[in-house]
Amino acid sequence: MTSERFDPSSADPRWQREWDARESFKADDNSARPRSYVLEMFPYPSGRIHIGHVRNYTMGDVLARAKRMQGYEVLHPMGWDAFGMPAENAAMEKGVHPGGWTRDNIANMKAQLKRLGFALDWSREIATCEPDYYGQEQALFLDLYAAGLVYRKESAVNWDPVDMTVLANEQVIDGRGWRSGALVEKRKLNQWFLKITQFADELLAGLGELKNWPEKVRLMQENWIGKSQGLRAKFRFVDSEDGIEVFTTRPDTMFGASFVAIAADHPFAQAMAENLPELQAFIAECKQGGTTAAELETAEKKGFNTGYSVEHPLKKSWHLPVYVANFVLMDYGTGAVFGCPAHDQRDLDFARKYELPVTRVVADGDETDPVFVGDEAYTGPGRIVNSEWLDGMSVEDAKAAIIAKAQHDGWGQAETQFRLRDWGVSRQRYWGTPIPFIHCDACGVVPVPKDQLPVTLPEDVSFDTPGNPLLRHPTWKHVDCPKCGKPAVRETDTLDTFVDSSWYFLRFASQPGDRPFDPEVVKKWLPVEQYIGGIEHAILHLLYARFWTRALAHIGLIDVKEPFASLFTQGMVTHETYSRVDPGNGQPIYFSPAEIERGADAATLKADGQPVEVGRVIKMSKSKKNVVDPDDIIATYGADAVRWFMLSDSPPERDLPWSEAGIEGCARFVQRLWRLFGQYDPAATGEDKALDRKRDQTVHAIGEDIAALGFNKAVARIYELTGVIDKAAPSASRSAAIRTLLLLAAPMMPHLAEEAWAVIGGEGLVADAAWPPVDPALLVEDEVTVAIQVLGKLRDTVTVPKGLPREELEALALASEKVQRALDGKAVKKVIVVPDRLVNLVA
Repeated sequence: MTSERFDPSSADPRWQREWDARESFKADDNSARPRSYVLEMFPYPSGRIHIGHVRNYTMGDVLARAKRMQGYEVLHPMGWDAFGMPAENAAMEKGVHPGGWTRDNIANMKAQLKRLGFALDWSREIATCEPDYYGQEQALFLDLYAAGLVYRKESAVNWDPVDMTVLANEQVIDGRGWRSGALVEKRKLNQWFLKITQFADELLAGLGELKNWPEKVRLMQENWIGKSQGLRAKFRFVDSEDGIEVFTTRPDTMFGASFVAIAADHPFAQAMAENLPELQAFIAECKQGGTTAAELETAEKKGFNTGYSVEHPLKKSWHLPVYVANFVLMDYGTGAVFGCPAHDQRDLDFARKYELPVTRVVADGDETDPVFVGDEAYTGPGRIVNSEWLDGMSVEDAKAAIIAKAQHDGWGQAETQFRLRDWGVSRQRYWGTPIPFIHCDACGVVPVPKDQLPVTLPEDVSFDTPGNPLLRHPTWKHVDCPKCGKPAVRETDTLDTFVDSSWYFLRFASQPGDRPFDPEVVKKWLPVEQYIGGIEHAILHLLYARFWTRALAHIGLIDVKEPFASLFTQGMVTHETYSRVDPGNGQPIYFSPAEIERGADAATLKADGQPVEVGRVIKMSKSKKNVVDPDDIIATYGADAVRWFMLSDSPPERDLPWSEAGIEGCARFVQRLWRLFGQYDPAATGEDKALDRKRDQTVHAIGEDIAALGFNKAVARIYELTGVIDKAAPSASRSAAIRTLLLLAAPMMPHLAEEAWAVIGGEGLVADAAWPPVDPALLVEDEVTVAIQVLGKLRDTVTVPKGLPREELEALALASEKVQRALDGKAVKKVIVVPDRLVNLVA
């Protein structure tokens, strides 16, 4: 080599410029090669790439580069999920415009990604905050509206009266807004919805086809969709034909019913509240609580006795009290349930509080006593007891029997319900895709004509006042109705940012200026062959992307129904925390790794030399300051050492603990490879058959490892082959193995590989080189090592041709000096031969 050391500070930017100049990674829609679409979940432009991003994108990059070498036309794009609340928060806190803040962050993060040498097709870069993207999203939204998949209705929302905005359930903490701290109110607002429930069965059935998705993710989606088979039953008011319809998935427990509970916004509750101030107050209290099933599960169970009773459908003389309860959701089932406390924990908590009967109707082993004791409901299997004609049946048989009787007698019917609700996409904020509708007093809600798209966001907005700037903008919302021409008002809500990420993979594949995508080009690339991202997106993003794909197929815009053929959820990068307790408030003050001097057993703060507490190794978090800046690490060790660390040691699906010792070791290995590549000698002669075999076996195995995303296994094989080559004597085989090792390392350490490739005289760029060929004959071992034992103890080994006859193996064993010493003159009474494995001599 021309230098004893590889210098990443000069090599990395030089080869990155070369790749850009040659457009090395630009995908060709018209290529005749087989196609591969590799995609990592695109990032939110928060300002800085973190090490977790680096791990995610390095995995995808290795796969994309290997696929190119293996002859595929690879689409490996990058973009920005650029709308969202953080930009508006920055506008309020720092006095900057969300657009300027976002675009500056994109520029910073793009530069960081480029420093890592990722093989990305930047010609297809998209940012969801740009009109050329969200204008096409508006067009798709109108297409779905025309197909009846978009509608508007009044819906209960979490309203922050200080920030004057709708909050997601996760933004309500202990009944207060996460930012303002104000008590959150439940309000009813007109909201836009996507009809995802129309596809609930399809989405559920489609999970069975996703064989290359993690089972955990499929199960999470299945539970979120939540298909329930049950009974809709009418409980009539005493001496009345009117009543309350309930939905239950446990009709087998009807003989254990002790009350009926309805949601606070159930029509019966609302009607009663008009004349009952106490009920009005209770309903208002319910509105301050959580609205998710998880929150209701853990909240204290509260109820209001309406004074009404209903007849039990199976025994009209049996009357059940009707409560308004805070744990019943109006948007699931019918908004009413019957309570069977012995076999539902939520019902049991409620019954104990209000001293209602608790009757066992499912046996817990031999326990059949109707009087249920304890505060933990029995929800396991068993036979039905204390239920008259159902006694002795299994739970499933009893369910079927009750449903059959209900349908025969006319008080109920079998019904399928889904936990999945239609997707509310309205957001009362500025920094999002404007919803393309106009409100006219004469014509109602009118779609914006497509030739008037995009509806762009106004730039002259202020965040000095809480609330949605679009609502108070002096001119933007005032337009003429496209139908009648009279003065009208634009919709001021913007779309949920999950909409932006529900179709971006289609726009990456095809970007015509006059429509969202070209279906014929999309057909060439979709579905994405390999999608990579965090497990935290297992439900919402992935479910919404699946829904949009099916919805667009439903209206004939695309042919594909599932967007991602294979899904991989990578582990997180973790780091220990460093902190001290603030004496003023008792809260921890965290410090970044850059501020710490770390010893073997303790850590001190560089600023004052005093000790800090070393915490657990946890996910890197800005709030805990246990983050590592990739730029600092790249500047110190080079991009390839960082990439190598991300692939080493831990299986990619597991968490990867960050360590200085680890990255230093990776940097040393980069230099070791550089020195080994410098030993390439094209004029070398001589054959090393064992090395040839090892080389080709490694090529074959690493190809399989990368395809299976087993990057840590591929890394281990490169270490192993490096050691074998190091020890081999000079020969043509050794030089061929060095050249092969360079090509195998290229997807993982592309800058080092390009530098070495140029020095050894490789043709063109290593980024364009072919994957090393394999001789199938060399993949088969033609020699084996056979163990030789005396009385079961290993005494020697011999390497022999595979399939050597038993007689020859026996003769070799007896000829061994070590074996003869072990026998010590004793006669061999018996010889046990296991072909290709061992010879055991019994004396």
